[in-house]
Amino acid sequence: MRHAEEEVTASSRHYVDRLFDPDPQKVLQGVIDMKNAVIGNNKQKANLIVLGAVPRLLYLLQQETSSTELRTECAVVLGSLAMGTENNVKSLLDCHIIPALLQGLLSPELKFIEACLRCLRTIFTSPVTPEELLYTDATVIPHLMALLSRSRYTQEYICQIFSHCCKLRHWHSCGFKSSPQPLLCANGPDHQTILFNHGAVQNIAHLLSSTSYKVRMQALKCFSVLAFENPQVSMTLVNVLVDGELLPQIFVKMLQRDKPIEMQLTSAKCLTYMCRAGAIQTDDNCIVLKTLPSLVRMCSKERLLEERVEGAETLAYLIETDVELQRIASITDHLIAMLSDYFKYPSSVSAITDIKRLDHDLKHAHELRQAAFKLYASLGANDEDIRKKIIETENMMDRIVNGLSESSIKVRLSAVRCLHSLSRSVQQLRTSFQDHAVWKPLMKVLQNAPDEVLVVASSTLCNLLLEFSPSKEPILESGAIELLCSLTQSENLALRVNGIWALMHIDQIMSSHGKQIMQAVTLILEGEHNIEVKEQTLCILANIADGTTAKELIMTNDDILQKIKYYMSHSNAKLQLAAMFCISNLIWNEEEGSQERQDKLRDIGIVDILHKLSQSSDPNLCDKAKTALQQYLA
Repeated sequence: MRHAEEEVTASSRHYVDRLFDPDPQKVLQGVIDMKNAVIGNNKQKANLIVLGAVPRLLYLLQQETSSTELRTECAVVLGSLAMGTENNVKSLLDCHIIPALLQGLLSPELKFIEACLRCLRTIFTSPVTPEELLYTDATVIPHLMALLSRSRYTQEYICQIFSHCCKLRHWHSCGFKSSPQPLLCANGPDHQTILFNHGAVQNIAHLLSSTSYKVRMQALKCFSVLAFENPQVSMTLVNVLVDGELLPQIFVKMLQRDKPIEMQLTSAKCLTYMCRAGAIQTDDNCIVLKTLPSLVRMCSKERLLEERVEGAETLAYLIETDVELQRIASITDHLIAMLSDYFKYPSSVSAITDIKRLDHDLKHAHELRQAAFKLYASLGANDEDIRKKIIETENMMDRIVNGLSESSIKVRLSAVRCLHSLSRSVQQLRTSFQDHAVWKPLMKVLQNAPDEVLVVASSTLCNLLLEFSPSKEPILESGAIELLCSLTQSENLALRVNGIWALMHIDQIMSSHGKQIMQAVTLILEGEHNIEVKEQTLCILANIADGTTAKELIMTNDDILQKIKYYMSHSNAKLQLAAMFCISNLIWNEEEGSQERQDKLRDIGIVDILHKLSQSSDPNLCDKAKTALQQYLA
């Protein structure tokens, strides 16, 4: 065995040595022989990289004295090396291959340009390549746009490069107890804007009518990543004409059943992203009658596993915030029951002995469960009847509970999101959630979880801690208070708000953790946060003001009192109203100590503000102020 390895290494060294031959013709032949030797041979590729073939190939590629044929063959070999392992790509990046290939694009020789682009395509589609490398030189994008017209190969490769260098992460949700919103890749919008500003839409649109299927597909994929969460691009796409037809009409044609599945899925993505970006209405026929049914069809067991995953995730995103689309999807092709099949793969792991096959099957099993949980979460986001149907699906609660302890963090996150969606049902909190004691695995999820999981899990916990939830007492007894108090100190705003929201059992909590909670409330009210967050925080303060002994934590905190006073005079009526609730609870004269609290609040100017608000044009503010003033007169 060792002898065979030594022979392979010796032959690899021979290939590298030939690159240094003084005869240019022999060098060319050596590169061609190397090209043939590395095809499909990862061992040979690795050996050649270790033996220093890459720097020499790059040197030959960049030499103006090298023939066009030699430079082209060097680019082909480098592209073949990049098709090996991720470590191969890392080695190529370490040798600064990208600047060398980008320089090659300035050549007048089309064959060489195509070879450089093919190699760049391979490198940029690797997950180890930073997308930013395409944007470091401001002249690169306009030059690539100019090269689009050179050939069908330049069109295919450049569109593919753009798609991968405007990459978006799998959407996932966080946020508060309202319907969650997807997050973009950190650099996504900047890349979208750069490509858009350099005429990507106009330059790529006509490629949708290309005679080459590969070109059409890469153009379509490019539009899907450009449109994602981008109203500017999406609004532009709606009005683009290609051969007299608007782009949405072209996308709908590409949804037809006689088109390849890859094309149907990608055009459905384009229409989905344009809809979510507000460029197409949710009740438009192209969404209700074309896009949604196509995506449901992708979820059927007749489709390949990858197609079922992509179809479910895209559908989940399409319907995530629209109640009517959720209702339509729930009754289309028995979707809710259809998704239960996602949990039945692989049918028998124990029967699989091949480790690679086992890893492959488990990976797909994770992806299927993740996609199903996401879609269930979107379906059940708003409608009580849909939630009931989901929970009544075969072994559903058991599957969610199992999902909370999955090895894959993506599956755990999706399972928590599904649980969060279903936890909005009062009936289910009292029945299924209690029967399956879901709070136990949920509490485990909250231990040492990353923020993206913590946000959704703590939102779910807030719902389980509501007064009518039978899970409330056992959760509090299990040490939840300490955990929730730790969340109020988090740097993550959503976690702080969730932590405080969950701590709404007021006197008991405030007596033991009042200082930390008030500190967290102060930080939020002082910070640069949006109106909704501050409104929620003032509502939390109003709940504290409703406690029998907790009131004193506010009344003895002059800083908090000044903040309530400030928000009573704020320009935003929602914040004014929320601050008024705090005052109303503090001055209510039927409660012990009300006279002292009224006097102190009068001294700091609260009564003067109440008189002004009683003349407000806002009927809610006016009524609330008049009611509060009556407490002083009683």
